[in-house]
Amino acid sequence: MTAASHSSPLPPPDADAVLEGLDPEQRAVATAFQGPVCVLAGAGTGKTRALTHRIAYGVRAGMLQPAGVLAVTFTNRAAGEMRGRLRQLGAAGVQARTFHSAALRQLQFFWPKAVGGELPRLLDRKAQLVAEAAARCRVRLDRGELREVTGEIEWAKVTQTVPADYAAVIAKSARETARDPAETGQVYAMYEQLKRDRSVIDFEDVLLLTVAILQDRHDIADQVRSQYQHFVVDEYQDVSPLQQRLLELWVGDRDTLCVVGDASQTIYSFTGATPDHLINFRARHPNATVVKLVRDYRSTPQVVHLANGLLAQARGRAAEHRLELVSQREKGPEPAYAEYGDEPAEAEGTARRIRDLITAGVPAGEIAVLFRINAQSEVYEQALADAGVPYQLRGAERFFERQEVREAGAALRGAARFGGNDALLDGMVDLPSQVRAVLSTKGWTDQPPAGSGPVRDRWESLTALVRLAEDFAAARADATLADLVVELDERAAAQHAPTVQGVTLASLHAAKGLEWDAVFLVGLAEGTLPITYAKTEAQIEEERRLLYVGVTRARIHLSLSWALSRAPGGRPSRRATRFLSGLRPGGGRASWSAGAGAGSSVEFGAATARPAGEERARPRRDRRPARCRVCGRTLTEAGEMKLMRCEDCPSDMDEGVYERLHAWREAQARALGQPAYCVFTDKTLVAIAENVPSDERELGAIAGVVRRKLTRFGADVLAICAGEDRSGGEGTG
Repeated sequence: MTAASHSSPLPPPDADAVLEGLDPEQRAVATAFQGPVCVLAGAGTGKTRALTHRIAYGVRAGMLQPAGVLAVTFTNRAAGEMRGRLRQLGAAGVQARTFHSAALRQLQFFWPKAVGGELPRLLDRKAQLVAEAAARCRVRLDRGELREVTGEIEWAKVTQTVPADYAAVIAKSARETARDPAETGQVYAMYEQLKRDRSVIDFEDVLLLTVAILQDRHDIADQVRSQYQHFVVDEYQDVSPLQQRLLELWVGDRDTLCVVGDASQTIYSFTGATPDHLINFRARHPNATVVKLVRDYRSTPQVVHLANGLLAQARGRAAEHRLELVSQREKGPEPAYAEYGDEPAEAEGTARRIRDLITAGVPAGEIAVLFRINAQSEVYEQALADAGVPYQLRGAERFFERQEVREAGAALRGAARFGGNDALLDGMVDLPSQVRAVLSTKGWTDQPPAGSGPVRDRWESLTALVRLAEDFAAARADATLADLVVELDERAAAQHAPTVQGVTLASLHAAKGLEWDAVFLVGLAEGTLPITYAKTEAQIEEERRLLYVGVTRARIHLSLSWALSRAPGGRPSRRATRFLSGLRPGGGRASWSAGAGAGSSVEFGAATARPAGEERARPRRDRRPARCRVCGRTLTEAGEMKLMRCEDCPSDMDEGVYERLHAWREAQARALGQPAYCVFTDKTLVAIAENVPSDERELGAIAGVVRRKLTRFGADVLAICAGEDRSGGEGTG
């Protein structure tokens, strides 16, 4: 800690009670009242505790008047939590609000005096007015593009960019947009004109107008400053230039300001947030007290070690101000690293491991699956539904409830019904081509749009449908568009089951500020994290910080996984994210990532030494190298380890058993309405036909035959191995 030397009066005896239970650094925050204070608080270090105890201590010690304190943060949830804690500490009456909430109250109060009349009506949603502005500019926008342009207008306003300057600012920055900036600038200008004509304001105007009044009317600014003598700002790394300007006007030339933040958790730059104000705080306030909170009370030493390792490789200004956390918890399990052959296998493996945790006593509500983009949720929604695990989606609609997915489903349903008379499908001989043709009418293209935002999200959702069609066609060569529509309807119905307490599915952005006992970070492959459109060093580093935020959400259990290919049987060309380089066991060895077969996985550094998520009906394997049962060579590829032989070594497979198994699997897949690989993968069928098990123990010892599948399909498989033909689908499956 660094601090200016100041003296303060001795507090009354009851004030000291507020300080009980605080660690030395938290106590330093709670007792620093002379001059500006900057608290650099790492994830899980108890910053809210330190802030609320600081305010309560000041109130009890008579240094602060409750009504004279304004604490601002970024979400209503955080503000509500702060108010609740302050009440419990005997500091009721303190104003804890978001920037917008505090500004709106001031604007409503001072508008009649500053401008006259009533405050213009506040728009609940600006999208409709943006759509009208676009129409007047003769710019056609679909739903996704409308959200994109609306987001750009919001960004421009919080960065104090006027319509006339928008295109030039975009040209000078590294910001990518889906639409022509000049066109967006025209829509922006027309939108502002329509607001003026109709005497309405939007959410960003609340800040802009409050700033304007405080700048122009010194008497009003003085009145605000007489009301509030002390300011506390949480999540200071997320302030926009506009919010910073408002804060400066609130504080004036005083130094009664305390800010709290962590540059390593800056993940919202696309909204205008910047850590520069936090990083430059000491330069602007040379006499500031600076306190670092690094004692992590949330996560185990194993989780904290990985989090520190991620930041140790970071670059840029934010990285120069990184905090090295020190866990205060008991030791826990090592983070688990799982590499899967394909994305469905990753989702299924994750669902199995989640089910294991729930069986072991971890509440479903204390488990989260976090991904980079919302479009990734579909395969996890499906896998959890198949595994009978309840879930809830946070920060986004369920996949099949999204507007673009519903519209695409309607279009596919119509094409399936009238496809024979639809010129759009002429020449489209296979199912994936037909789906691409239909979805192209909904805005899908074979190349992604530039940048991020709603347009990109819409494209990702439609692309997920295209990929689903490709996978469906690969599993059922004779599948028609009508068959796919039935598959989509069944998936949607299965995922609409109501849940009360379930596993959280969320994007990494939506997970900020939350925590769980167990966190599964999925899809950690190059191209997804960092995302493909992150090209500059600053963008790449923000992606690294996004992973850091994900890691630090976990209290005890942490799993990180990726898939080598998108679809079963696909070329295993992917690799784990660069951010894990040097941090995971075996991360630098090619043997770990050598072409795992579909549906297979290898887990590194976890509490168990078995393939990730596989629920075995046999004792756990030891960690000795797997060797080919034919030539004795050490096996490195997951597909070979499943067969326990080299791919090019002679197979002793019983062809008759394999053919009967293959026919039975097709019948099962049709009956279940699932791709064939969801029953058993090709490699598992080969392994069964090579071993020809005679009882459940022998069958359960084969890689790929997890307990759930052994229970569901074991009797059929053993009957087939004994010579029966069950291709008609009869049996226990």
